[in-house]
Amino acid sequence: MPTVLVVEDDPFVRSALIRHLSDSGHAVRSVGTALEALREIAQIGCDLVVLDLGLPDLDGGEALKMIRGLTNVPVIVSTARDDEAEIVRLLNDGADDYLVKPFSGEHLSARMAAVLRRAAAGAAATRLLRVGGLTIDVQRRTAALDGAPLDLTRREFDLLAFLAARPGVVVPRRELLSEVWRQTYGGDQTIDVHLSWLRRKLGETAARPRYLHTVRGVGVRLEAPGDPVREPQP
Repeated sequence: MPTVLVVEDDPFVRSALIRHLSDSGHAVRSVGTALEALREIAQIGCDLVVLDLGLPDLDGGEALKMIRGLTNVPVIVSTARDDEAEIVRLLNDGADDYLVKPFSGEHLSARMAAVLRRAAAGAAATRLLRVGGLTIDVQRRTAALDGAPLDLTRREFDLLAFLAARPGVVVPRRELLSEVWRQTYGGDQTIDVHLSWLRRKLGETAARPRYLHTVRGVGVRLEAPGDPVREPQP
């Protein structure tokens, strides 16, 4: 059941949207300001946002940009501004679709279904990570090398998946510590130990790497044999 966050300051419009979406089988939460919406998205999350542009505390276009800084969740903009240049700007700023007020509940449901289908298709396309002979299913948390399943611990899988999502990129150790271990400080020994265990399961060593390459003083990259190296992003 998709969870929808309705961001609308007009109590009558908000009540009508909540009633229609609830009757259609959606779990619905609602707020009346941009700041409340940002708090909900950051702390709880949702599957789709219906965002009114005429909010009392912050312009809806600015709210959209801030939402995009937090998440890629689909956003349908609800606006009374039937202006092509404005709509193009909103779409370029990250809106997935838009509706011009007034609109029917059925029209909203149809737009939501289309946006959620596109989001699901995009998620399915990125679920499998492939780097050379490595295949990593992020959702099922399984990995295989040349078709043979890999028996990985939770942390080994997290490390491999994080690197595989950035093939050929040298990932700094501080980023690995922050994103994989969720630590803001610590020594290199933890990373080195897990890299050693992971290399063993990939059938390689630090002296003769195939997939996992340590760049001294910088970080680690994962690449298929023969792939070009890309420098880390600043």
